[in-house]
Amino acid sequence: MGKPTGFLEFTRELPAKRAAKERIGDYNEFVERLPEQKLNEQSARCMNCGVPFCHSGCPLGNIIPEFNDAVYRKSWMEAYDILSATNNFPEFTGRICPAPCESSCVLGINQPPVTIEEIEKHIIEIAFDKGFVKPRKPNLRTGKKVAVIGSGPAGLAAAAQLNYAGHHVTVYERDDAPGGLLRYGIPDFKLEKWVIDRRIALLEEEGIVFKCNSNVGGNVSINDLLREFHAVVLAGGSTIPRNLDIEGRNLKGVHFAMEFLKQQNKRVSERPVEGEPIFATAKNVVVIGGGDTGSDCVGTSNRHGAASVTQFELMPKPPESRTHAMPWPTYPMVLKTTSSHEEGAHRHWAIATKAFIGDENGFLKALRVVDLSWKTPANGGPAKFEEVAGSEREIPCELALLAMGFVHPQHDGLLKQLDIDLDERGNVKANDQSYQTNIQKIFTAGDMRRGQSLVVWAISEGRECARKVDEYLMGSSVLESKDKSYLISI
Repeated sequence: MGKPTGFLEFTRELPAKRAAKERIGDYNEFVERLPEQKLNEQSARCMNCGVPFCHSGCPLGNIIPEFNDAVYRKSWMEAYDILSATNNFPEFTGRICPAPCESSCVLGINQPPVTIEEIEKHIIEIAFDKGFVKPRKPNLRTGKKVAVIGSGPAGLAAAAQLNYAGHHVTVYERDDAPGGLLRYGIPDFKLEKWVIDRRIALLEEEGIVFKCNSNVGGNVSINDLLREFHAVVLAGGSTIPRNLDIEGRNLKGVHFAMEFLKQQNKRVSERPVEGEPIFATAKNVVVIGGGDTGSDCVGTSNRHGAASVTQFELMPKPPESRTHAMPWPTYPMVLKTTSSHEEGAHRHWAIATKAFIGDENGFLKALRVVDLSWKTPANGGPAKFEEVAGSEREIPCELALLAMGFVHPQHDGLLKQLDIDLDERGNVKANDQSYQTNIQKIFTAGDMRRGQSLVVWAISEGRECARKVDEYLMGSSVLESKDKSYLISI
């Protein structure tokens, strides 16, 4: 424990940000680093609880009190060793994770929780600055070959762990560069792409081979991979977006969020943009969906110079703090105001879109919407909504972005060719303990297995899946499970 009285002496502080009016003029990250003294104070707030609930709150089982203590003592190599023992990519989670660990922080019972995510980000960036982050090459190679299909966070984590175990790993990515959702789903103002490139370069130095523009099931034969490799990991993500199949859906100006975000990420990276260009410039933009992807659309639309940006959410407005229905240490469904919202957005809750309205040329010009009234049955069943009589109206809109989440992975192509079993939600079905599909040598991890989820869960899934693949290939595994990560700190 860095400082026994730290939680009494210091309150939660986050790094400064560039002003909203300034940062919407570019796509660069805008969160500054904490000064050394402030970082020391924030790590001092960790109480090293007898039962550290933050461990269970983190899907990776990060050893949080220990690395906080090392940060307080400015023992950066120790902090990096502790953090990297459980998290392959803290530079990603330190930027874009919603930090469920902080929701589980014991200090959060009656104070703001420890700034775990920011401390994590500072550890890895200081480790890179000081030259602590070096390629981890295995001492021995097993001779076993593993193909990982998909280079998002789950695929990268699985590849890294399997390579550490000594296997020959090849990652297949159908896009033109590795990273998956990290590269083409997360805007640069949240995660600049040099951060991904830096990590990919390290993984290549460690011996992992990346093959881009390789669509397995398309221009790459899955049968060839099954013959060449001893095991295959499916980590293609959940890529089929939830649609809003209402009147006017086919009008020009109605797009899925990822079409919009991917195009802009490619522009920033100076890569070729496919399809008809989608711009929010001088348009009234409505983002349908209140999650993080919707927030990313808000921030990107503001940077395009939209005339107005509005975000819709079907559910009622959440409370600003915990209620009796969401006690600590559960993850609280409270109001979240992101940096994109700070830059400017009209937010509406309990509202539904009934139709897209077009002009005589087939272009979107307005939405027909209605307010909703949510009611919870007396028996405690799920809440239901009714339309509010007389609330139906039209609002101007020239660009509507559908950000309502994803339903399952793409079935056409690879999965249909494999005739692999799917679960009731359309995800790849796998044993919860072994991550193994109905085809013995094929495993799966991440959103493709569990459905749309968090980046931190994807990394966790990739790590756990890699251990099971290692066991399948070798009879036992040299890779630690998440359940035993606490042993690293003893």
